[in-house]
Amino acid sequence: TTFGDELLTRAPEGMRATPRALALAEPVRTLLRQIQSLVRRDEAFDPRSVTRTFTIGLPDSTEVLLGPRLLAYLRRHAPGISLLLRSIDRIRILQELDADRVDLGIGTFSHGQTHHKQRLLYRDRYVCLFNADLVGLTPPISLDDYLRFPHVLTSLKETAHGVVDDALALLGLRRDLAVTTPRFLAVPFHVRSAPVLTTMQERLATLFAGTLGLAVSPAPLALDEVAISMLWHASYDRDPAHRWLRRTLLALVEQPTGTI
Repeated sequence: TTFGDELLTRAPEGMRATPRALALAEPVRTLLRQIQSLVRRDEAFDPRSVTRTFTIGLPDSTEVLLGPRLLAYLRRHAPGISLLLRSIDRIRILQELDADRVDLGIGTFSHGQTHHKQRLLYRDRYVCLFNADLVGLTPPISLDDYLRFPHVLTSLKETAHGVVDDALALLGLRRDLAVTTPRFLAVPFHVRSAPVLTTMQERLATLFAGTLGLAVSPAPLALDEVAISMLWHASYDRDPAHRWLRRTLLALVEQPTGTI
């Protein structure tokens, strides 16, 4: 009666929400979370005693850098908190946050709506990764060297084109691609086994180089830095456990260690 709409109607599969009900769902959810936050704001949050599972959407490249460190921290300081990590692209993450299927997204995000909150975790630059024994190159490599060898590209879009190809096109140049894969973690093994090059974020490349005996060189062309951020629904902005998780991630990133 208040909304002038039935809100729920009968359908063969059961009750179905009307378009008006679906439109109300998001603002009502936000309001309920805000009320919940007001009630809980004076409660003391103790990570050592809480039991909760956080679902985090992130690419495998970021999981390699952040996941082990976060897991080790939780085991020491919040053993009741567990993680459900999911691989979600930057477009679908908004839908998953709105549907409350994901608590936090971590990655490169260029957009969001007013009910999405975002916070920068760190910035990274692109470098080249290769097997120096197979390609016979010593860092830093030249642009000519960069183009002499085929490349391995990581693409989540199932297209053989990336930021490097855009930068080369501005110079009237192109590279040869030997492999295109959606899996970041497979790339260093391709590079270790064949005379090829790849271009990836420096923190990840440094980790792979140290583990697999590969070489890292600055990229011999201008590439924009990458901003890795956290993204969450505004309804969790004041949730004590969610705020603690975000602060923990920021603190872990800022630690001066070798991988991140």
